[in-house]
Amino acid sequence: MGKNMDRRQFVRNISFATGAALVGGAPVGTGAADRKVRVALIGTGLRGQVHLRVLMKRNDVDIVAICDIDERMMERTREIFRKSGRTMPAVYSTGPDAWRDLLSKEKPDAVVISTPWEWHKPMVLGSLDAGVRYVGVEVVLGITLDDHWDVVKAAEKHQAHVMMMENVCYRRDVMAVLNMVRQDVFGELVHLQGGYQHDLREVKFNDGKAVRGPGVEFGEKAFSEARWRTQHSVDRNGDLYPTHGIGPIAHYININRGNRFTTLSSFSSKSRGLHEYIVEKGGAGHPNASVSFKLGDIVTTQIGCANGETILLQHDTNLPRPYSLGFRVQGTKGLWMDVNKGIYVEGKSAKPHEWDDQAEWLRKYDHPLWKKWEVSASGTGHGGMDFFVMHAFIESAKRNLPTPLDVYDAAAWSAITPLSERSIRKGGSVVAFPDFTRGKWKDRKPVFAMNDEY
Repeated sequence: MGKNMDRRQFVRNISFATGAALVGGAPVGTGAADRKVRVALIGTGLRGQVHLRVLMKRNDVDIVAICDIDERMMERTREIFRKSGRTMPAVYSTGPDAWRDLLSKEKPDAVVISTPWEWHKPMVLGSLDAGVRYVGVEVVLGITLDDHWDVVKAAEKHQAHVMMMENVCYRRDVMAVLNMVRQDVFGELVHLQGGYQHDLREVKFNDGKAVRGPGVEFGEKAFSEARWRTQHSVDRNGDLYPTHGIGPIAHYININRGNRFTTLSSFSSKSRGLHEYIVEKGGAGHPNASVSFKLGDIVTTQIGCANGETILLQHDTNLPRPYSLGFRVQGTKGLWMDVNKGIYVEGKSAKPHEWDDQAEWLRKYDHPLWKKWEVSASGTGHGGMDFFVMHAFIESAKRNLPTPLDVYDAAAWSAITPLSERSIRKGGSVVAFPDFTRGKWKDRKPVFAMNDEY
């Protein structure tokens, strides 16, 4: 116990700069905090447009180029520029290799990738090969386990920074709980839960016109995410979207920085939700009613950690339910659960064995980042989370410092998907979790959100 207490005290006192080093170990910190960053956006669909709006509010960014081959999305992007009064940057929209043309001609300092999942790995590698030193990529990092290793090795080779733009790490309650964890409110952490519990049926299907429902089309006849995302539910069975849950959890228990994932086991329920939705909304005679979906309606994943914690993740996107990420952070002194918005701390809660409303606790432990940047975050996407994730990315690029979410984080969080697929294929067998840091996790120190800067 004494050793654990020393570690927690160290985490509380460490400065953000501690452990600041490029993946490859080259000198850092030579950039000017007030310089402008030349940013290109690859993918200006709905998610890319959110990033664009956040970037347009910053005076330390020059948007030098945008790329998207979907003309409807590009027109929406042009409208954003028209309404802002800004001049359109260079546009790359001709053919599937338009992004390569952008990289070769524009030479941006940083790239933000918001494209279908299967494009993430090649676009990250292409950006690194083109000399881009800061690459922000939407979740997930890759499809196969080899994809994740390829990106890690490329980032190391180029001594560059690949940051997964996982916004939930910056959710206000999540960060307040991180503050509580670092101040030992819950004691030594023992068990954590999270996931992606979000009814996506109106995202996976539409009529080819609206972004969300009505309609039961997917693929070429659909629009936006339904054009590509639904096919993953046809072809794959696993936790297809783990990072919203695992990102915050990883920070609570210092994954890749004194701790690591060691084992994983996943189970999948039967698949009923998507088929029944098609029949209900489109009729039993609709062609898509004959499609077989591999993705189980509920995928449950258990993860073991080097320091003895257990993690439970759930992926639940095909059935009717209110949105929840299902967080639970439980230690030797108490716990937080977001589903019931409750906190219980033994000896400090109002009544023994009864939940406190989380509101007072979260106000008391509001993270310094939110206290400082609340006004700037106001009005940005997902309740302000999108401001913070982009703020961290841009500030890192300006200062020529590592991003607080690095390539090892991106790989470890996103690799849960192919590992869960492997485990399910083997009947829920336990599979070994790869160590993308190759042993460096033992000496690396926490750097995420250690102060109020970024």
